[in-house]
Amino acid sequence: MHEIVDGPKPKHAQLREILRRLAEQDLAPGSPIPSERDLAERYGVSRITVRAAVGQLVAEGLLTRAKGRGTFTARRRYELQLYLASFTSEMRARGLEPSTEVVSCERQAPGSKASLDLDSDEYAYRIVRLRKADGAPLALERGWYSPHLLPELDRCDLTGSLYELIATRYGVQLDHARQTVWAETADAETAKALEVRKGSPLLVFRRVASAQGRPCEDVISWYRGDLYQVTMQLDRTVPGSGPNSAKGGTR
Repeated sequence: MHEIVDGPKPKHAQLREILRRLAEQDLAPGSPIPSERDLAERYGVSRITVRAAVGQLVAEGLLTRAKGRGTFTARRRYELQLYLASFTSEMRARGLEPSTEVVSCERQAPGSKASLDLDSDEYAYRIVRLRKADGAPLALERGWYSPHLLPELDRCDLTGSLYELIATRYGVQLDHARQTVWAETADAETAKALEVRKGSPLLVFRRVASAQGRPCEDVISWYRGDLYQVTMQLDRTVPGSGPNSAKGGTR
């Protein structure tokens, strides 16, 4: 057991490192840590010192507080890669078992709500699905799909990968997408579906995907902010600043 000693390093900093090792090496994600009283007695420090150490690790996202229940090690976050792939393939690549609950599938006129190049009176397929990994709800999707490229989509089994279905049944290969990411707090309906509290942080992705220049999908996905993070690789190249930019370059 690590001890806290008098010295130049503050006691709250020593306790923070002890708790960090506990959360990262000894406890499984979602495990409770000892109470403030137990930690104070075990390490011979004040509860104010305990509160400061725990608060710093909560701010870092390593610990999480549940009102009325205590403090727990945070669940590991799933890494999201920004490339054109399905949720199903993403989860399988991480050794998780994906599953899908179809909340609704209807024919509706999207109007200006979807970028599918439809006339104002044309319908599209409006599909809402709850995506899970190892049985845990991770994302809620609300999407529009083209009736021209995907006729009778509402008669298909939508509990698997839509991208695989689109490729195998319709022979359509999505080859381009534009994706926008922002943050929101969960409204009551989304919070209930994702089994989080209303107001919990969410990562939101809007993806408009196309095949050979024809828009096929316009979907917004709400991901649990406590389980997901996004990593992007960046370089110093500014769009349009390459050596051919003045001449227009090639396509």
